[in-house]
Amino acid sequence: MARPKIKDVARLAGVSEKTVSNVINDYAHVSDRTRRAVRDAIEELGYKVNLAGRHLRQGRTGIIALVIPELDVPYFAELARHVIREAERRSLTVLIHQTAADRDHELAALTGFGSSFVDGVILSPLALTADDLRDRAGAPPTVLIGELLEEGADHVAIDNEKAAREATEHLLGMGRRSILVIGGRDAAALGTAEARTRGYRAALARAGVAYDPAALLPVTSFRMPDGAEAVARALREGARPDALLCLNDQLALGALRALHEHGVRVPEEVAVIGFDDVEAGRFSVPTLSTVAPDKAAVAQVAVALLQRRMDEAAGSTAVDAPSADARSPQDLVVAHRLVLRESTEGAGGSLPAGSRPAPA
Repeated sequence: MARPKIKDVARLAGVSEKTVSNVINDYAHVSDRTRRAVRDAIEELGYKVNLAGRHLRQGRTGIIALVIPELDVPYFAELARHVIREAERRSLTVLIHQTAADRDHELAALTGFGSSFVDGVILSPLALTADDLRDRAGAPPTVLIGELLEEGADHVAIDNEKAAREATEHLLGMGRRSILVIGGRDAAALGTAEARTRGYRAALARAGVAYDPAALLPVTSFRMPDGAEAVARALREGARPDALLCLNDQLALGALRALHEHGVRVPEEVAVIGFDDVEAGRFSVPTLSTVAPDKAAVAQVAVALLQRRMDEAAGSTAVDAPSADARSPQDLVVAHRLVLRESTEGAGGSLPAGSRPAPA
């Protein structure tokens, strides 16, 4: 039996070949009824998109790169799963590249690895500067995730400053006043840690609590051993906090271990909250309160925006071609929420599967 073609799908669905193409490419302005008819026809015929032919005709490879600092950090692993799922839905293949926060590796990704191998890049930069991002002539379309480094770049993230303010307000609302920030960085830089530290300071100011620079505990990297070492060092030096704001869950899990080893009860003596809502925090003892970014939304918005930029670069005349305003750099914010578990709520008030919406 001959392999079904797009014209066969169009005939069975009673629409034009262009409409079938629009449905396959998930373009807007197609009615739900028409979309269902086309998808039913695709399923009935067993039609498969000829990706190689499509990409060849479009002058593309059909490959995008997801460029992250570390593959074994749970947040990035979970985010990668969502990016791959969203890319597959759009008939794209994802190449995952690890930079180890090295500037040369990040620059290579920013320029498409010096070839036309990838059509676009989703990049989480740690070492790049705003100047690096301004000079991208000839580079593939790029969408940044994480904190924004350059006003003229496409960017998708949660509002990290607001999220940290809300997490700190939760601790303050429990009556905690001596709050250490594990991984805190009090600087004017545009990194994620700096944004979260600003949120912490804003919450203190709102509550009339004095800010002490010594409350920021720097770390070499944002991993469990670093969180454990920072907290153990502070306790050895005589610090007596009643709460810890950890700038990711890895630091928080390490902090929980250090507190346990020093006989400190959580949350009775010290409440702990992290960021990222990684799976391990749902199984730690105690379970970990955290700020949960909508990772699925980060992936969906980043891939959709990147595909739009790739279409623009290829001169696409798709029916949902963006307006002039949409073609300007986009700084898109996705949702987050506080997930409150035993490390702040206690065993009696644990909400292991629940969450609390972030306040407006």
